[in-house]
Amino acid sequence: MPPPNTRLPEFKYPPVTETVLGVQFNRLPNFSALHCGMFWEKVRSDYPKYSAMPPLGEAFEEFPAPIERKFSVGMEMNVEPPCRYWLMDESTTRLIQIQPDRFITNWRQVKGDEEYIRYTAFKPTFEKEWQKFSEFLRLENFSSPTINQCEVLYVNHIELNNIVRDVGEIDQLVKFWTSQKHEFLPGPEMIVVNINYVMPGDRGRLHVTLEPKIRTRDKQVVLQLNLLARGKPASSDLRDVLDWFDLGREWIVRGFTDLTTEQMHTRWERL
Repeated sequence: MPPPNTRLPEFKYPPVTETVLGVQFNRLPNFSALHCGMFWEKVRSDYPKYSAMPPLGEAFEEFPAPIERKFSVGMEMNVEPPCRYWLMDESTTRLIQIQPDRFITNWRQVKGDEEYIRYTAFKPTFEKEWQKFSEFLRLENFSSPTINQCEVLYVNHIELNNIVRDVGEIDQLVKFWTSQKHEFLPGPEMIVVNINYVMPGDRGRLHVTLEPKIRTRDKQVVLQLNLLARGKPASSDLRDVLDWFDLGREWIVRGFTDLTTEQMHTRWERL
């Protein structure tokens, strides 16, 4: 477990392209697209654009982990089809995502030259928008949301150009892969990695995934390294939610530093 009260690793030019702070709560009965539209009117001056997206499925951290996870999708008669709504600022770099059991805030790069919004500046955005959403629910006579999971996600794009020739050499980028030559097999065409780490006290998990992606904005092949921290807060109180975000962010930052190489730390200018 990381030592308490020590400074987290920091990089001047981290490869972060998206950050997410979100909560999952017990589904709000009768919460519909109409309510999403009503809330949008309250924040429309800051988030003038919107888009409808497929809903996110429920996700829980269970201890011990079940051997097999089962998911089911069903439709009830006379019920509005489930949907998730994106509320976006003019640049579409800042988002709020809403569905009957989720509230999420995002920062993301779109053009690639947007300044990275660091956690200390991003967390107050979630706090402010969640308070607005909670007040809206109160005025519309919804019960206070019972939060059952918190999520912190960092999406990183590691560029391969001028570093490695192919994905088989990613040991120069990350520590959990060892490049080995085989007598028969050529170098791998594709590598997909999925690793989970349990936080002490079963407070949550850190999920690490790595796979090649074609970046939308420039069609460049990059390694996408996702670090997702998820777990249950001590209560639905905002203070406990923000405390869990701090824990999740610490695991992401320390985990990222543990899993990437000194060569890349130099490239990203570790402070």
